[in-house]
Amino acid sequence: MNPTSLGEPVPASPTSTRTMVLWCPDWPITAALREYLLPAEHPVALIEKGEVFACSPAAREQGVKRGLRLREAQARCTTLTVLPYDPALDARSFEPVIAAVEEIMPGVQVLRPGLCALHAKGPARYYGSEEHASAVLLKALASIGLTATRVGVADSPFAAEHAARATEFLDDPGTDSAWIIPPGESASFLSSFPLEVLEEPALAVVLRRLGIRTLGDFAALTRADVRNRFGAEGALAHLKASGLDHHSVVERKPPAELDVVVHCEPPLARIDELTFTLRLSAEEFVNRLREAGLVCTVLVVRLHSESGEESARLWRHPRWFDADDVLDRVRWQLQGSGNVEHGLSSGISRVELSPETVEDLSDHADGLWGTGPDENIHHGLARVQSMLGHGAVLTAMVAGGRMLTDRQVFIPWGDPPSEAAAKSRDLPWPGQLPGPAPATVFDEPRPVEVLDGTGSAVDVDERGLLTAAPAVLVAMPPRQSVISSWAGPWPIVERWWDSNGRALNRFQVVDESGTAWLLLLEDHRWWAEASYD
Repeated sequence: MNPTSLGEPVPASPTSTRTMVLWCPDWPITAALREYLLPAEHPVALIEKGEVFACSPAAREQGVKRGLRLREAQARCTTLTVLPYDPALDARSFEPVIAAVEEIMPGVQVLRPGLCALHAKGPARYYGSEEHASAVLLKALASIGLTATRVGVADSPFAAEHAARATEFLDDPGTDSAWIIPPGESASFLSSFPLEVLEEPALAVVLRRLGIRTLGDFAALTRADVRNRFGAEGALAHLKASGLDHHSVVERKPPAELDVVVHCEPPLARIDELTFTLRLSAEEFVNRLREAGLVCTVLVVRLHSESGEESARLWRHPRWFDADDVLDRVRWQLQGSGNVEHGLSSGISRVELSPETVEDLSDHADGLWGTGPDENIHHGLARVQSMLGHGAVLTAMVAGGRMLTDRQVFIPWGDPPSEAAAKSRDLPWPGQLPGPAPATVFDEPRPVEVLDGTGSAVDVDERGLLTAAPAVLVAMPPRQSVISSWAGPWPIVERWWDSNGRALNRFQVVDESGTAWLLLLEDHRWWAEASYD
């Protein structure tokens, strides 16, 4: 069967890309030792989901290995230091390594924390040979404290990675930290490797059934036969086994510099002079974001004075900042008072504009009729907020809860919805009021009375039954109305295990005027929580 007839991609023709791979053995352990300031000879294990994710050489000497349960690892090594595995720590700790490599050899591709690749051709030309380039790289990393790094050079990223790993099996791994595979000999180097290094379990099972045990056996098959029998995935694996690869090194591009810093010389004491000076810089700030296909929704403005003072504030925008918005925020930050930073006592010497949060430009395109009214509203509210304080202008959101007052959450204007409140809204709340919700919720429950036909107060007994049918609703101020219909009680018990918990009953009643009420009965007292308009 021809795989192209099924729409599968056909692997590219075999290519040879001289690749240099840098490998830092046990990088998760190295990052943890540096983070927690532990000695290198200390037995350490990183735990993920109750199992050992990585362990130090000292721990391996005592029988600890990857995949062991935590208790078994501690039983094998009683002095074992257990730490949680943090992938973010791996990536964060590897950044200085990448920076050190890029200082002498640009064009690094990070395969994962602890492993990176780069084209070998450029460094080999600059330093004279691949051997000299590898030595320079190892020396640069040794200068920042990494003495156990390994380097492999081969005709493909796959072969170079395994060449770097194979340095551990050399006669003197401490001295021979680099393995250079001569051009054209990568297939011979890989020929004795087992099929498992391809990381294709299903393919490995089929190949073993056919009597193929090593990469050399697999590479001996013709490429066309492999493609016709195993499809595109099999053809890509065959390229790897042959010392070739359809992948090439993709150079890491540093992110665009989006911050804008303006130095004022001499320092400016008047706000109008400062905003005039910042006009071009604000437009440059917005244009940089636009060229990157981004918009800024959260902006940090830092103002530094001649005397060393600093005023910093985080500004949010429900849409995105343009140049005029940026200038307005700088002006308001200097003119503000009360709870807001109110300016500096001396002239402004430096202004920093930093995008705290950016979003894709396509997600903030103008609507068919523009956004004029929304922009005017936000401009006015943000201006009031800058004058009266961050919490002076609030907007409401609905959170989770059983009582209606608990579901009302107010957040400062422009802030994103509270993550905790949004999550609580999706949780199950036994006893919560089903929709539709009342139109008017009172800030504080209002005391009322519910009477039966004889004028006696209506209550709920220990069995949850009404003592009499509700007939009259007495509101405050005194106003009686006949109850035309009612429903309930619906019991609510909050924190039954706590002495401060609540036990109450909820009712819905409609009076003779057609007004519907949501009532609560707690401790034999009636309250109006809300009304339906």
